[in-house]
Amino acid sequence: MTAQTDLLYSDTEDDLRAAVRALLADRAGHQTLLDRIETDSPYVPGLWKSLAGDIGAAGLLVPEELGGQGASHRETAVVLEELGRAVTPLPYLTSAVVATETLLGLAGEAGPAAELLASLASGERVAILAVPFSTAPHPAGTEGIQDGPVRGVADAAAADVFLVPRPDGLHAVPAADAVVTPLTPLDLTRPLAVVDAGGAEGVRLADGDAARAAVRRGLLAGAGLLASEQLGLAERCLEETVRYTRERHQFNRPVGSFQALKHRMAQLWLDVVGARAAARAAADALATGSPDAPLTVAVAQAYCSKVAVRAAEECVQLHGGIGMTWEHPAHLALKRAKSDQIALGSAGRHQDAIAALMDLPAPA
Repeated sequence: MTAQTDLLYSDTEDDLRAAVRALLADRAGHQTLLDRIETDSPYVPGLWKSLAGDIGAAGLLVPEELGGQGASHRETAVVLEELGRAVTPLPYLTSAVVATETLLGLAGEAGPAAELLASLASGERVAILAVPFSTAPHPAGTEGIQDGPVRGVADAAAADVFLVPRPDGLHAVPAADAVVTPLTPLDLTRPLAVVDAGGAEGVRLADGDAARAAVRRGLLAGAGLLASEQLGLAERCLEETVRYTRERHQFNRPVGSFQALKHRMAQLWLDVVGARAAARAAADALATGSPDAPLTVAVAQAYCSKVAVRAAEECVQLHGGIGMTWEHPAHLALKRAKSDQIALGSAGRHQDAIAALMDLPAPA
């Protein structure tokens, strides 16, 4: 008999959640974020050092012998839930998950990949995989990689080094040797840019086949744990909506007591519960190295991306007029949810992957 999967949060995960939530509440509240998006950079100064280095969150996926914490995707998912709740602008998903997992696919022996991993685990450096943020983790999404400018690279502005896939393999290129041209993103808390590292040789980390396998591994982990970010965002939107509708009165009654709004929030609660199950299953499958991880990740992404968008839309709408204003943080959640909806593969791409993995007719 196979062991039953336990998707409940452990005491260690609860303690980690409390530490991250306290840090974000103190250093990256909504007013701070609203102020930061009016500047050239949304990143809160010093926050990455506190989360990645002081708490040690950047090295959760990295084994202890390589300088990390030796934890797993389950603990990393908890961090992303909290970052999603607060819509925090940090390169955690892109560096501590996607880039780190890519390097873990190459770090079997001592070498440049292992050395770079140690610096990422300590929070001293930030590495970004130079592929469009919309790239899906399926083989079709990583084929046809060509050298040249890459459009839509997330968190490129925070990078110390780029992991650049090329036809001959994967190269580590210092950010100072690449040309980074900022774009105007929908989600102002996750900057996008065009990265041109064609003029820099960098350090070759792996050849073509090994590089493609490592990139797919990084993107798969990113897609699976992105579901946890979407879960955290949806939970916060639901909580804030329930709180507001309890406080807002019309006709001398809380608007949350109106039956039509009760039904909408009850249905959203059911959706969030389903999203939690899907996101936790994806994190557990990645943590245990399950052969079903690609399927579990595809299911989580196909479901959680839609729930996050719906929760953010309901948050804006049920806050009434104030929810439509720039001064209220609801728009930050909606923009993050809409941006995440096409990140690391759209829901349609993941549904196609589910069909292929289960040998079913693809949806029209």
